[in-house]
Amino acid sequence: MKNKIGYCGLDCEKCDAYIATITDNQSLREKTAALWASMNNVPILPEHINCNGCHGNGIKTIFCEHMCEIRKCAKEKNVTICIECVAFSTCRIIKGFLENNPSAFDNLMVNQQI
Repeated sequence: MKNKIGYCGLDCEKCDAYIATITDNQSLREKTAALWASMNNVPILPEHINCNGCHGNGIKTIFCEHMCEIRKCAKEKNVTICIECVAFSTCRIIKGFLENNPSAFDNLMVNQQI
């Protein structure tokens, strides 16, 4: 499995929070915070935009660490990625997410075969 694929199939290496963290790019943190706040209609500050990746040790975004139902479920079931779960095909948690994130679905399919 590619090292930075999240439980849901998103590629952490392409996430602006991850990129801002590993490059210590304050401008990208500010831009990402403004975008995510607007998209989610919640206050998100630049200091919230820090993440070492879904599986990485260390800091996560507030959402990923405390609110992501996909990550919580996968950790509880002790799977590396959602497609390893026996309930994957009927899971209501991942279904809607993958419908809106076809690249995540593709990453799960690719990593299933590795």
